Amino acid sequence: MNTNNNKGVLVIAYVFLILLINACSVNKAKVDNSLKKYFDSNNVEGCFTMINNSDGQVTVYNMALDTSRYSPASTFKIVNSLIALETGVVSDENMIIKWDGIVRADSAWNKDMNITEAFKSNSVPFYQTVARRIGKDTMQSWIDSLSYGNKNITGPVDSFWLNNNLAISPDEQLGLLKRLYFDQLPFRKSVQKSVRDMMLQEDNTAYKLSYKKGWGRDRLNHSIGWLIGWIEENRHVYFFVSLVKSSDPAVDMNKKSLDITKGILTQYGFFKGEK
Repeated sequence: MNTNNNKGVLVIAYVFLILLINACSVNKAKVDNSLKKYFDSNNVEGCFTMINNSDGQVTVYNMALDTSRYSPASTFKIVNSLIALETGVVSDENMIIKWDGIVRADSAWNKDMNITEAFKSNSVPFYQTVARRIGKDTMQSWIDSLSYGNKNITGPVDSFWLNNNLAISPDEQLGLLKRLYFDQLPFRKSVQKSVRDMMLQEDNTAYKLSYKKGWGRDRLNHSIGWLIGWIEENRHVYFFVSLVKSSDPAVDMNKKSLDITKGILTQYGFFKGEK
């Protein structure tokens, strides 16, 4: 009987057990059902998930929706922008793409604009033009590299993120955001910084709030709204994703998702510069 070998096996097993316990304690999500009131008061259903980057603590409301996949809608503009800038389809933030002359209901889209303006105004026509210039093969290659949701871009290259072919879960969105923030995506750091800059919405002495909205429909033709991003206070960053659903076609998803998210962040003590 080799005593030394047995001791070695026991040591390895003990170390593995400690690592496993620590990993579970860090990665175990805290379910916060108190957040239900924000969705109920807005007459919608949905989910919210957040990760505190300092300690890895994940907080979730409505785990079932958090791991279900939905059309990314305009949140896909994050990835579309990354690919466009990385490939040179859009040379830089100042490159202008000409308006096609088609008058659309959103007057903000009816002009020549650069990618930052298009990102801020959620211009669908601008990003459809960008997607066509990127091309389907290149687009698929990048989607595969990112392992983005279900990676399904079947159909026209300028609408797969709008027609429920491509789908991603809130949990997967959260992972993408964290990688983007820390320059861990397979794009140049300068490209990732450019997209982060586009996402910055509020910047003051107390906090910085960055996000992207999305508004679309699921396969049952229900409205879905996204608000995905992060908040920084005292050099601490917290990543969050809100997903909102409603059968009411008239609901203003952009307002609902922002109101719900800000309500939750306020409950958690943000916006005071004290986190």
